[in-house]
Order: sequence, then C-alpha cells, then structure tokens
Amino acid sequence: MTYFENISKINYEGPKSTNPYAFKFYNPEEKIGDQTLEEYLRFGVAYWHTFTQDLSDPFGAGTAVRPWDKFSGLDLAKARVEASFDFFEKLGVPYFCFHDVDIAPEGNSLRETYQNLDIIVSMLKDYMKDSKVKLLWNTANNFTNPRFLHGAASSNNADIFAYSAAKVKKGLEIGKELGGENYVFWGGREGYETLLNTDMKLEMDNLGRFFHMAVDYAKEIGFDAQFLIEPKPKEPTTHQYDFDVATGYAFLQHYGLQDHFKFNIEANHATLAGHTFEHELRYARVNGMLGSVDANQGDPLLGWDTDEFPTDLYSTTLAMYEIIKNGGLGKGGLNFDAKARRGSFEPEDLFHAHIAGMDSFAVGYKVAQKLIDDNVLDGILDVRYKSYTEGIGLDVVQGKTNFHKLEEHALGLTEIKHQSGRLEKIKATLNQYLLQAYAGE
Repeated sequence: MTYFENISKINYEGPKSTNPYAFKFYNPEEKIGDQTLEEYLRFGVAYWHTFTQDLSDPFGAGTAVRPWDKFSGLDLAKARVEASFDFFEKLGVPYFCFHDVDIAPEGNSLRETYQNLDIIVSMLKDYMKDSKVKLLWNTANNFTNPRFLHGAASSNNADIFAYSAAKVKKGLEIGKELGGENYVFWGGREGYETLLNTDMKLEMDNLGRFFHMAVDYAKEIGFDAQFLIEPKPKEPTTHQYDFDVATGYAFLQHYGLQDHFKFNIEANHATLAGHTFEHELRYARVNGMLGSVDANQGDPLLGWDTDEFPTDLYSTTLAMYEIIKNGGLGKGGLNFDAKARRGSFEPEDLFHAHIAGMDSFAVGYKVAQKLIDDNVLDGILDVRYKSYTEGIGLDVVQGKTNFHKLEEHALGLTEIKHQSGRLEKIKATLNQYLLQAYAGE
C-alpha cells in the first residue's frame, strides 16, 4: 500500500531545478574522495517526528494530517510501518531511527508492551529484507509516561530503575535483531528540578551503574553497536545530568565508561546549553568522542527545543567541517531529529522538509571540504599559534619548561606584540566560499 501516491521517487536535478520534489544539491551518487554523498552523509529519518508526532507544541494541539491516522492501536502501528518504508524508498534515505514507543503502543503491562513490540519488530524486519534501509539507532523512551515523573535510571524509586532497565534490555535485543549500528541513551528525565529533595550523588551513581549494566548486557548478547549519549541541558528537567558534551564526558570518565560510549550531538540541544552546534562537535571531536549527529536547528527567538529542519548553510558548513576533520561519523550518521512546522501539516510537507535538510547538509559538506582542501581555517590557526612552534612556546608544548624558566623569559621581555584576530575577514572568506560553491568558480 502506498501512503504517498502522488509523489514519485525523489531524484537529483541540480541547482537550477524548479521541481519541489527534487534534490538541488544532494546527489547521492556524487563522489567526494572515494565515497559517495550517500555513503558519507548517512542520512536518517526520525520515526517519531515523521510518522508519530502530530505537530503539537507546548501551547497547542496537533495539526498534522496523516493518511494512516484513521487506524488505532496495533493497526496504526502497522500502518506506520507501511507508510515509513514507502517514504524511505521515495526519499532514497539509507537509515532510520526510533524509540520503542514510536513503533508500537504500550500495553496494559510491560509483558503486553513486549508482545506489541515483537509484532512490529517482526514486521520491520520483513520490510528491511526487501529494502536498502538500515537501522541507524534505536532507543527506549524512558521519559514520556507518567511513571517516569521522577526520572528513570536516576529515579528515587528502585522499581522504576528496574522498569527502565527492562525497557533498555528489550531495546538492546531489538537493536541486535534489526542490525542497529548504534544504540542511543537520552536521559529525558535524568536530572532534577531542585536540589532540596535530590540526592545527586546517589542518582548519578545509579546512572553510572545503569550504563555499566547496559554495556554488560550488550556484550552478553553479542550486540556490537556503538553506544551513544545524547546531551541536553534542560527540558523537561531544570538541570539534566547530560547537560552538554563536556559534562557528559566528565561523567563517563568518572564512572569508567569513556571507552564504551561516544556522543550523539543535536544542534538544538547545543544552543539550549548556550553553545554553538560546532562547539559541541569540536569538543567531542578533539576528545575522540564524536559518534553521531541529530541534524536540526532551533529558533533563536524561542526558548525551547523547536526541532526545525536544518536550512542554515553557515551552520551545516561548520558542522560538516568538524565531521570531516573527525574522519567522518563511522557507524553514526546524520539523523533528522526534526519536524515540519505546525503550519506545514500536509503529508507532502514531510518530503519538502527532508529535501531541504538533505540539500543543506550536501552544500555544507562540499563547502567544508573545499575549505579543508584550500587550508583556509587551518592556515589561519598556523599563523595565529605560530609562537608555540618555536622558542619558549615550543618548550611549553613539549613539556620542557617550568615556572622558573617562564619567569626568566617574561622578565626579559621588552615588548609584547599582538596580531589581529581578523574575525570579520574570516567570516567574509567563509561567505565567499559559500556563495562560490555553485558559481563554478
């Protein structure tokens, strides 16, 4: 059954195309180096925003019109599977991602929830046999149901800790069955509203214990996916334990988990933490912890996680610069954890949104690669930090000096010369590369 009968396969038609159902910049077969854009960018569709989300926001009910919403219960879950693979094939995307409750409804008991999941996972597995689409990652939703009002692995209630573990255990089994390349942990309720009633040490210790149990169980069943932490500073809690990459990395190091996890970095979460997207990517990259990306953007005029499709070419270029410098994303990918705007409620808007996002990252990839090939940003750093390649600066870098020698050097200085950071020139150069990307220059 087709749920998008008026839409054909989305093809690449080039920058001059006026076809709204065509890629203008993303040519999946185009090669940069020895990989095609499809192989390198590894785009994924977020099941929840695309097939489950109704476009509600904190202030209004959902507006989405979806042809599969005439069903309910397991019939609705089955219809979403049919619709999703129709969408994947027409969009030509190689990956998808989901939470457990996205694909199957919760039952009246955990046992019944498992049964529902088994039915839908079997159906997904059958569809995947005849499709090139693979599972980028799956995860357990341990935050939406009221049972998680005080957290999941960090809950004050040991029964909820056990319930959360059971859901993750099932998620790991599903990930293995479907060949998932990663498994994500997003602590939607792993945080606190106030320290007045919070035992922070116990909660963080329990979270560390929980992750170790997950690592152990994955080994037990032979599930070799990359484990990923997805940082977010707030929403729904006031302060979450996975606030940003730096906080998450410190947590992993403290609990001896740094060799088992990397980070799944979301652009909108970065901005909520007071960082740029590229800051979070850079911090993860330089520490060898960049694993995957949730590709979206936020609205700077709004104070919540708006999950917009990425269309800011400046941002996608700087993001792809970090990803290229990272040597790619390995098992990770660019998952569109994004939803169409509330006013874009028709099924066709799902295609327009993904086309825009895929084109935006294709542009970013090509411009970033050109910046690297021309040594633009690295050349700037070489000049700016030249003092650390010779003399006392080189001694600092090589660990061959101490405070005595540094004081002696400082006392002998008669003049300190600074150089301009030339930020405006750098931004103008970046603009030039962006504007020239498709001018044939």
